[in-house]
Amino acid sequence: MAIIDFKQAVVRLTFETGYTLDGKVIKKSSSYRNVNQAATADQLGEVVGILSGFSSRPLLAAEKIETGNIQN
Repeated sequence: MAIIDFKQAVVRLTFETGYTLDGKVIKKSSSYRNVNQAATADQLGEVVGILSGFSSRPLLAAEKIETGNIQN
């Protein structure tokens, strides 16, 4: 049976920075490493709220990205 060995987790926040001449949204993202594997959605939501408060730009998305090694 295969298992996934946790390697790291990152929270990526994506902000709206403006619009192109064609009307498409220009996005900028910021990544924060060293996210605890056991962090709950409520905990991450609180942190995202605090971090996005430091920006004057609107928050479009927040993602938790986990990487790991698959072992047999």
